[in-house]
Amino acid sequence: MSLVDTVKNAFVPIHREGYPFIAAFGAGTLFLGYFSSILFWIGLILTAWCVYFFRDPERVTPVDDRLVVSPADGIISAVGPAVPPRELGLGTSEMTRISVFMNVFSCHVNRAPVRGRITKIEHRPGKFLNAELDKASTENERNGVVIDSPNGTVAAVQIAGLVARRIVCWAETGGSIAIGERFGLIRFGSRVDVFLPVAATPRVAVGQTAVGGETVLAEFGGAAATPLVRIS
Repeated sequence: MSLVDTVKNAFVPIHREGYPFIAAFGAGTLFLGYFSSILFWIGLILTAWCVYFFRDPERVTPVDDRLVVSPADGIISAVGPAVPPRELGLGTSEMTRISVFMNVFSCHVNRAPVRGRITKIEHRPGKFLNAELDKASTENERNGVVIDSPNGTVAAVQIAGLVARRIVCWAETGGSIAIGERFGLIRFGSRVDVFLPVAATPRVAVGQTAVGGETVLAEFGGAAATPLVRIS
């Protein structure tokens, strides 16, 4: 590996959604610094946090249709049966829900938990309750992405929180998405729920730390579809 590659790998990319905020924080820091050196250093720390918040690191995602990966970095806050939000059109029967809570220091880029075709994207306005609360799934502002995967219908629901007031989703209905592919983000601190068919077996526990695009949340059985891997 060359010196240039080493230097490049030492820096984590910043998502373009963060550029306006970083610029605003930087300008505010310079403005405050004109009046006080203490305020300048406070602003500089906040600017550094803003840069850190919008980081967008590369992830190595397992290529196996039997696996469901975490859609976000954070802490597993719930694992168990739950009825999906009505607007997703997934019926009233319980599915397996796995929730990932993101705090203000987590990477907030969201990734697809499975591959497949996006059949529905539905946004719902709502409250801004603490995203760790169970009722946040049905009462908070949210955006649901429904994916027709090789092993059944899977949904990823971006949920706003106390501080998070903006949900961004750049995926499109009817398009295909790969497992681990970026589809959106939430500003600033929030939660993502994954709804899975009951045939999926959870592989995580409440309190576990998850890495978006890498941590395996659940697994389908041996009869599940799996991609053909060609060795060249």
